[in-house]
Amino acid sequence: MYPSHRPRRLRRNPALRRLVSETSVEPRHLVLPMFVREGASEPVPIPSMPGVLQHSRDSLRKAAVDAVNAGVGGLMLFGVPTTHDAEGSGAVDPDGILNVALRDLHSELGDDTVLMADLCLDEFTDHGHCGVLDEDGNVDNDRTLQIYGEMAVVQAQSGAHVVGPSGMMDGQVGVIRDSLDATGFGDTSILAYSAKYASAFFGPFRDAVDSQLKGDRKTYQQDPANGREALREADLDLAEGADMVMVKPAMSYLDVLRDIAGVADVPVAAYQVSGEYSMIEAAVANGWLDRQRTVLETLTSIRRAGADIVLTYWAAEAARWLQDARA
Repeated sequence: MYPSHRPRRLRRNPALRRLVSETSVEPRHLVLPMFVREGASEPVPIPSMPGVLQHSRDSLRKAAVDAVNAGVGGLMLFGVPTTHDAEGSGAVDPDGILNVALRDLHSELGDDTVLMADLCLDEFTDHGHCGVLDEDGNVDNDRTLQIYGEMAVVQAQSGAHVVGPSGMMDGQVGVIRDSLDATGFGDTSILAYSAKYASAFFGPFRDAVDSQLKGDRKTYQQDPANGREALREADLDLAEGADMVMVKPAMSYLDVLRDIAGVADVPVAAYQVSGEYSMIEAAVANGWLDRQRTVLETLTSIRRAGADIVLTYWAAEAARWLQDARA
């Protein structure tokens, strides 16, 4: 009588498969990263990320409204300044491109979406590192923290609901929380990039933000070989007051995502990064993969591994696919 157990019974038609599906992806789970370029009069294509743009302020507003109408859960904003300096001073300038764009989107959208801001110096420094450097050329952790605190306050003043410290400086969440609370922004949330790895998959992103980096970030971003260390980083961020924690990149670190999701008592996010986006788009362009099926499968895998929130460059498009599928 073998086999008496037949799992295929629950796969026999779409209705049964839908009934017993364990993991869902909904538009509200998705956050769209967006780039805004200082001085741009029209959108600028990013060659290594086909379909992704450095927006002008006007095109950013339109694209943001379109994404929100598609149902995305939030927007993560990155600024691309025209000038850089050793201190990354554009990051704390209220009239810097990131903060101006935050005000634009807050004025346009208000509380209709969750407006997030990248909190890091790498887009603004002339050396491309996520913090300021000491006299020996090393990233100075504690001087950087002071700037992060200032940056968080300016972003909150500009309308960010959530700040996302991504620099992997020790103690960054605690300093940012103290700075926000001391200046009347106790309701501003912190999405901590708790496990951010020194990954090869960040390459196209550096084109997107016109990175000035020479060398690498291995002294502060995590070693891709380490998993337990990510749990320690998440524990420290939670103890310092993180409202959400994140794993970045997503697809090469699904095991880490699963481990953190298993212990965190706050929402867990994962960032499907530029290299993950670009390699799939390249395979699609060559006719090797079906685009929609591949994108939705990757998003499902990230959700299945434990992500409550997924940052992805396909957020708006995937949200429309999901809405159409439910129509």
